[in-house]
Amino acid sequence: MSNKYALGFTTLEEETRLSDVPVQGELPAWLRGTLIRTGPAKYETDQQPLRHWFDGYAMLHAFSFGDGKVSYANQFLASRAYQHARDWGTVGYREFATDPCRSIFKRLTQLFTNEQNLTDNGNVNVAKLADEFVALTEIPLPVAFDKTTLKTTGGLVCDDTLKGQSTTAHPHVDPARGETINFLLQFGRRSTYTIYRMPFGSKQRAPIVTIPTRRPAYIHSFGLTPNYIILIENPLRVNPLDLLLRGRPFIENYRWQAEEPASFILARRDSGAVTRFAAPPFFAFHHVNAFETDAAIIVDMCAYDNADIIKALYLDNLRGEREPYLAPPVSQFRRYTLNLKTGAATHEALSDQLAELPQINYQRVNGRAYRFAYGTGVDAANAASFLDRLVKVDIDQRTALMWQEAGCYPGEPVFVPAPESASGEEDAGLILSVVLDVRRKHSFLLVLDARSFTELARCAAPHHIPFGFHGGFFQ
Repeated sequence: MSNKYALGFTTLEEETRLSDVPVQGELPAWLRGTLIRTGPAKYETDQQPLRHWFDGYAMLHAFSFGDGKVSYANQFLASRAYQHARDWGTVGYREFATDPCRSIFKRLTQLFTNEQNLTDNGNVNVAKLADEFVALTEIPLPVAFDKTTLKTTGGLVCDDTLKGQSTTAHPHVDPARGETINFLLQFGRRSTYTIYRMPFGSKQRAPIVTIPTRRPAYIHSFGLTPNYIILIENPLRVNPLDLLLRGRPFIENYRWQAEEPASFILARRDSGAVTRFAAPPFFAFHHVNAFETDAAIIVDMCAYDNADIIKALYLDNLRGEREPYLAPPVSQFRRYTLNLKTGAATHEALSDQLAELPQINYQRVNGRAYRFAYGTGVDAANAASFLDRLVKVDIDQRTALMWQEAGCYPGEPVFVPAPESASGEEDAGLILSVVLDVRRKHSFLLVLDARSFTELARCAAPHHIPFGFHGGFFQ
């Protein structure tokens, strides 16, 4: 029997453009700009189904605000991966958990020698790099698109010699230094993480430090403070040779090593000096924030006890087609304190309400002490539930506010600061979230007052929008 939310994992073929969508409620007059999101929208080719939520071919969605109107547009990202699937009816590039049939020689060519054979299916996040809007996945092949039309304009190629086959789709932006920070993972006999900076407007990445690793970890995001970059090697690791020889899709070569600790890697932004902290094993997709105190580095994230969440996000399980059904584990909003004097790493729970897709007032508090975090939540007592609520956590008071409606499944809450927020409160602004209403089989954009967490308006989409991952508001 299908899960109630299975519609969120159903292909959307329709591409449309509406200049004036229906609005229920009242939008603030100051709201001007565009919310752009990416996420999977096509889960099969003519000849082959995709297997995992993270495999679906990317579609861009844009809600634009101005002159008292809201417009909506959606369009497939014309990546090489999508075009191959559309034109040939087969999976042509290695996705997260779906792999084309290839010989050992072809897998070797794909992974280690020819970046042009890696997937560019930018279904995870959108960002602005080198003055271009790009869709990102965990392969370092950003795909540029026009912010107004959503038309794909080509791949973004950097003007440097840095190499890697994996990265994060969560680069950090530091306006104070005018740079973007990310890292590359190079698989090989001697695998390495190379942390780099890229100045605003430039396509040249400058390495900060290169860190060797024998068995690379799966790293989805990282932390940034004024003085440190924080990578976490959780014990979901891979022997690079397995990527070649085992004949399995990418993520299925990784193994959870329960006997190994998690390792916090602190790299100084000025010198590249590296310090490590060991902690009991855990897994995380998303950092929430990180900041410095006189004696410690604070790292907040949505943490799981192990990596079973990846198994639960296969499409047959999410659609309720697998027996037995594996209930997606629920993460804990957790704070790790890395003591710079003693070298100890300790943790505490900040809240059990915020489960995933965390956001903050990024412009104001990223890398700094903060009070409020936003995210999606879930009914942990209901094994058949999915992310079905929005949550605002007050870290100082250890309290939470929620928005929830029967039959509705919200996505990532994007924080939009109010014009006066530079001198106002940290939570002065709006929350924007794309919500799937399975009762009406359509989606809508929800607009909440970030301070009170009450609904201001909702903007109707003309169809269902499959569950996506990340996006941003661009003014």
